[in-house]
Amino acid sequence: MKDSKIWLAVTGILTVILGVLCIIYPLGTLLTLAWLLGLFVLCSGIAKLIFAMRTRLVMPNAGGRIFSALIQIVLGCILLAHELFVVETFAIIFAMWILVESITVFVHSFDYKKAGYNGWWLMMLFGILGIALGIAGLRAPALSAGTMSAIIGISIIAIGLAHLFALGAINNYEKAVKNMK
Repeated sequence: MKDSKIWLAVTGILTVILGVLCIIYPLGTLLTLAWLLGLFVLCSGIAKLIFAMRTRLVMPNAGGRIFSALIQIVLGCILLAHELFVVETFAIIFAMWILVESITVFVHSFDYKKAGYNGWWLMMLFGILGIALGIAGLRAPALSAGTMSAIIGISIIAIGLAHLFALGAINNYEKAVKNMK
């Protein structure tokens, strides 16, 4: 069990470090994600092409499957060659999502007011804040991209900390088991 706990601690520490790096290097984080997306699309297209070629004599519509695979391979290559475009696209989609969700929160706040909820005005304020941030993100995609990277980093740090807390829980469990003997 001791070896397992060491590996869990190493996992937790390395994951926290990765999260911090995502926050410190937001462009690097998003470029890496863009590269991974391109690589995934390319590899998926290659696998699809291999499947289509191997089954072309026994499955109908082989031409359509081959064409689809080739399109996917080309798209993967384009994504790999134009990582900055992918990063900007992520940022714009993220900003649009924030804007749409915030408009919804703003509108729903008045429904909650009608229903007698005292905190409706907080929802309205958060809706307004989100609308402003969504517009800012659309006007400055780099800001939105940096925000995405920070959220990714914080999420990764949380996972790493969860591993470290799990280590503490395992230690407590081991003590409880020893006390039972």
